[in-house]
Amino acid sequence: MRIALVSEHASPLATLGGVDAGGQNVHVAALALALAERGNEVVVHTRRTSPGQPDAVPMAPGVTVEHVPAGPAEPLPKDELLPHMPEFGAHLARRWKAEPPDVAHAHFWMSGLATLAAAEPLGIPVVQTYHALGTVKRRWQGEADTSPPSRPAIERDIGRRAVAVIATCSDEVRELVAMGVPRDRIAVVPCGVDLGVFRPDGPAAPRGDRPRVLSIGRMVPRKGVDTVVRAMRHVPGAELVIAGGDPGDDESARLRTLADGLGVGDRVRLIGSVSRAGVPALMRSADVLVTVPWYEPFGMVPLEALACGVPVIASAVGGHLDTVAGCGVLVPPRRPRALSRALCDLLTRPRLRAALSAAGARRAAARFGWPRIAEQTESVYRNLAGGCLGTLAAAGG
Repeated sequence: MRIALVSEHASPLATLGGVDAGGQNVHVAALALALAERGNEVVVHTRRTSPGQPDAVPMAPGVTVEHVPAGPAEPLPKDELLPHMPEFGAHLARRWKAEPPDVAHAHFWMSGLATLAAAEPLGIPVVQTYHALGTVKRRWQGEADTSPPSRPAIERDIGRRAVAVIATCSDEVRELVAMGVPRDRIAVVPCGVDLGVFRPDGPAAPRGDRPRVLSIGRMVPRKGVDTVVRAMRHVPGAELVIAGGDPGDDESARLRTLADGLGVGDRVRLIGSVSRAGVPALMRSADVLVTVPWYEPFGMVPLEALACGVPVIASAVGGHLDTVAGCGVLVPPRRPRALSRALCDLLTRPRLRAALSAAGARRAAARFGWPRIAEQTESVYRNLAGGCLGTLAAAGG
């Protein structure tokens, strides 16, 4: 098949040696590679962010990244990209009129807007993956949400016009149906993990004698890292290592001030961003990984930790309900005391940690390897022609 992946703000090339790349960058890159390994021809369309970027870059056999001129050729916050989507869509329309793909798969809502504008007049079927929903973001962030006000309405329109919508977890299906997306057009295909990189065996980062609690993620309040810092008051003797962001950014400074104010500053280390290559070893050095965001569309960090055989404590939200439930510990978000109790329980029970470690690694290997995810995604594409998407969706992907 000729497959177009559209990822307007998240280039797959950012994952190749990039530092602390976001989940969508990782997802699009890994999906493109895995689809190509199945014999497909994949082109990823992403916005040009530098005048020196070539029109097309070979990424791997069967995968090309094309840089779309839309707006200034410079990095822009994704929440400022909406005015440039007509230009993005017009470029796709010209490109696809000359060489149409068999299917166009849009990643994120603005990609969906541009993709539908280009594909619908040409009769190209469009598959949509949101990665995050504006309605959920607004529900949790309120006035702090910087998304364009029109986002929820545009997302609803995209969901009703796309031939298929791929949800990454069962919780997202409920949100989509509430938005008015027809249930028989929704298929569930989770995010994946590179099992060759994230695995139980392999080197571990150096550590001391203290029990180690690890937090990895972007330094934004919704990730709930402050909940972990607050919980450490009731987890005596353990250290908390926080990876992500930069030690000088606003959120890192807030967390440092919080830790010092709570009297746990000597046991809380903020180490900044860690390269993708360094993440598995850092995970394997931990006794437990904690990720307790307020909300989470899927959550790749806990999945990567499970694949490394690291016990996980996660907030009972979003994709965690599918990935962590049954092989890790779920706690309510924004509840430091509940988290501290779970941490104390795990850190004092080595047999429980070993059991969760084995269960998590088994689940990751059985369900979330990228070859399996690519096969499921390709099945959605191929079932569009046969009108069988409803059967796939009913089976849960």
